[in-house]
Amino acid sequence: MTDFLQVSTATENREAAVKLAQSVVSARLAAGAQIIGPVVSVFWHQGEFGTGEEWQLLLKVRADRYDEIEAHLLERHPWQSPEVSAVRIVAGADAYLRWVEMTTAPV
Repeated sequence: MTDFLQVSTATENREAAVKLAQSVVSARLAAGAQIIGPVVSVFWHQGEFGTGEEWQLLLKVRADRYDEIEAHLLERHPWQSPEVSAVRIVAGADAYLRWVEMTTAPV
């Protein structure tokens, strides 16, 4: 079976999160996306300390397609330097992981 990742990014509002999620899932780069928000973010940005609300996207993906997913997200993301990060899924239900694998298989 393929290795899997959960990729995350965030946007400043729900509409941008939905648009980005629809883009990556319709391209079959992610099997599905969960949008969580608003969440409170505390950060340093351009030398300034700040807090704000964001909408987080969690994408279930094949590890072997990470480079394509990252490029897709960076090209379409409304921010200049967005977070795009991934964590390995170390375990999961077999049927679920097979669904992720089959849904996102390269054509």
